[in-house]
Amino acid sequence: MKINATIDHTLLKQDATSAQIEQLCADARRFEFATVCVHPIWVSFCANHLKGSPVKVCTVVGFPLGTNATAAKAYETTLALADGAEEIDMVLNIGALKDGKLDVVRQDIEAVVKAAQGHVVKVILETCLLTREEKIAACETVVAAGAHFVKTSTGFSTGGATVEDVKLMKSVVGDRCKVKAAGGVRSYADLMAMLEAGADRIGTSAGVALMTQTEVKTSY
Repeated sequence: MKINATIDHTLLKQDATSAQIEQLCADARRFEFATVCVHPIWVSFCANHLKGSPVKVCTVVGFPLGTNATAAKAYETTLALADGAEEIDMVLNIGALKDGKLDVVRQDIEAVVKAAQGHVVKVILETCLLTREEKIAACETVVAAGAHFVKTSTGFSTGGATVEDVKLMKSVVGDRCKVKAAGGVRSYADLMAMLEAGADRIGTSAGVALMTQTEVKTSY
């Protein structure tokens, strides 16, 4: 497994500047990360800067709370694709999940999957807010809705990815869906622990540092 190809190089700070986003793209080109993950307003900017490279543009939908109307999430997705996004990270309806309204959660995800027209959709569970039973139910619902990934966290709530959560999510989805670990993955040890736990993709703002650490670790 090539470490660089597992990384969604992420910058989702609300005060991100064009210079910082441009550097994000330059770093992603240099290391050939899987994607850059940015807010919707930066999608066309990144698509232009990454033209001709293997790096895709990922953006977020219903972010970070998941409380947007389903139609709004679907429309956000449509706009993002028109601007050049190739992957969508959406936040599920957490309140509906906690209410046990799994049909509502599923339909919300299905609307985004449909709007994405075959492009990769990752569904953020915000695991720090869920019980074990809710995490399992969320994973099953994501699979039923036809999304491509379950994802741990937004990085904007009370906690990020944990090895335990990644293992649980992988045990539930198996080969039916992939797993993305995001939130707090900043060291080589963190990265390897998540991959070994079953993560297929890593969302992190520390991509460059991780690659530097990886080069050091593998040079012996």
